[in-house]
Amino acid sequence: MDPNKLNHDAPKPSGEEAKAEYIKTRPRRDTSRPQVRPKAEGWKQLSGPDGRPTLQFASPRVKQPATHLADMTLEEREAKVVEMGLPKFRAKQISKHYFEHRTTDPEQMTDLPKDRRGEMAEAFFPPLLTEVKRLVTDDGDTVKFLWRLFDGALVESVLMRYPGRITLCVSSQCGCGMNCPFCATGQSGLTRNMSTAEILDQIVQANRVIEEGGLGHTRKAVNGAEPERVNNIVFMGMGEPLANYKRVMNAVHRMIAPSPEGLGMSARGITVSTVGLAPAIRKLADEDIPITFALSLHAPDDELRDELIPVNSRWKVEEVLDAAYHYYEKTGRRVSIEYALIKDMNDHAWRAELLADKLNAYGKGWVHVNPIPLNPTPGSIWTSSTREVTREFVDRLNAAGVPTTLRDTRGKEIDGACGQLVATEQDRADADAAVAAEAALGS
Repeated sequence: MDPNKLNHDAPKPSGEEAKAEYIKTRPRRDTSRPQVRPKAEGWKQLSGPDGRPTLQFASPRVKQPATHLADMTLEEREAKVVEMGLPKFRAKQISKHYFEHRTTDPEQMTDLPKDRRGEMAEAFFPPLLTEVKRLVTDDGDTVKFLWRLFDGALVESVLMRYPGRITLCVSSQCGCGMNCPFCATGQSGLTRNMSTAEILDQIVQANRVIEEGGLGHTRKAVNGAEPERVNNIVFMGMGEPLANYKRVMNAVHRMIAPSPEGLGMSARGITVSTVGLAPAIRKLADEDIPITFALSLHAPDDELRDELIPVNSRWKVEEVLDAAYHYYEKTGRRVSIEYALIKDMNDHAWRAELLADKLNAYGKGWVHVNPIPLNPTPGSIWTSSTREVTREFVDRLNAAGVPTTLRDTRGKEIDGACGQLVATEQDRADADAAVAAEAALGS
């Protein structure tokens, strides 16, 4: 079954009934297997005076990129061209060049007045993402990009071809402030929020790469058919999307808006994930946009999740699951639970049963669990669960009536899998070299 499709035949209790049925099950601990405690390996986890991991919800006050066409609504673009002394229909023309033709080159905008093209391009397209590095694996079907932003910050995104769809994993922040010890991105801390346009430009540039044949087995458009493009977005790159709520939601609105307002994508092909910012989850439910919501849970008990996901000290498992169920109630969209399986840490059979108990307390048909083997970060001694343990974990959930599918892992060889996106010292050296090369060419 498609995990994005709702099981309408399943009973759906009201929120009050779900709360009444909610059972705080005491973990049925299996002492025959060890319990490894989480700890940061090879790096020092940021902590406050109380010794608890530091959380960064607000972006540092740093300079943001200049306003780009993708930051604006169509009405704002029209106002800008009128301000430039041009008729407002020029806003639709220049918007089509960016969103449909994937270009910011004024020489290609032949429907614009020749003597104003350069001026318009300069006004609407300030520099955003510059490609520093591109790594390819999976026979060309997985491509990781390293981008340098206007201020030198580095972010990554991953383009993946699957049967019937092309997925782009996008970043929403430079770094991340959630400080999860098993995630490479969390090691760097939060530099700043990305702008709406910086988020969207990852998609536009990925579509340009696809058009140029840069993704394996690209199907060329024939007989006037639409060329291939990204049709599935997952906010699972660098950053906590709901900590950059306004810009992420502005980006989602541009993604689903038809051209020339935006990219004309289906909302059902967009997944927004979070480690559990409960108030923002409820706010997302009220947006009335049928996107897929994914909760990165990773542990069903507060004792372990407090250590694995430091934000759990703010919003406990029960509160986060309440918010996730609220999303289901408001939207009718089944929630995805993401669960990285870590050897001897969170992969015990009793935890699978505890997770099933907590999810089933809200009723059936509202959730789908996606376990994924941990993608170890460089230098870490954390390892993914064995195949046997993974199989048992999945089987226990399915046996309890919780739809569960083991997720495919892509891009591990190029550090492009979930939890592996981080700008390394080598990346920074490559970025510095690219800047020096550009300067040499310009001199």
